[in-house]
Amino acid sequence: MRLEDVLIRDSIIESLLGTEKREVIEEMVAGLCSEVSGLNKDELLEVLLEREKLGSTGIGYGVAIPHGKMAGLDKILVSFARSKNGLDFQATDEKPVHLFFLIVAPDNSTASHLKVLSDISRILKESEFRGKLLDAGNRDDIYRIIIEADRAL
Repeated sequence: MRLEDVLIRDSIIESLLGTEKREVIEEMVAGLCSEVSGLNKDELLEVLLEREKLGSTGIGYGVAIPHGKMAGLDKILVSFARSKNGLDFQATDEKPVHLFFLIVAPDNSTASHLKVLSDISRILKESEFRGKLLDAGNRDDIYRIIIEADRAL
């Protein structure tokens, strides 16, 4: 499974308005739900916020990967958002987070979910990739940068 199979291009947010963790998650959920019919906004928000209670998904290097599993989904969905200014997401390195990948998976998709999470984590380790995402001009550029990096794995 490649990111181009699961990344919802039109849910990409070039410039987040939210300045706090909950606001960012709400904004990303709203963006994803507006592009995927039948996705329950309240349920998805609850799943992601409950996961954050277990420990922040801010993994360092200015990156967070909020993720969770939901019943009733038939495939993994991925979204991306960017905060030019960065915000406190309680990341492991205690630095502001600028880049957010949201992953929601069917509740029975452990292997696929972990593969997508692993692939995203792997490309995000590259500082050049993170820099390109921060500098990208628009949604199409962001999408292209992500897909090209994933294809290069």
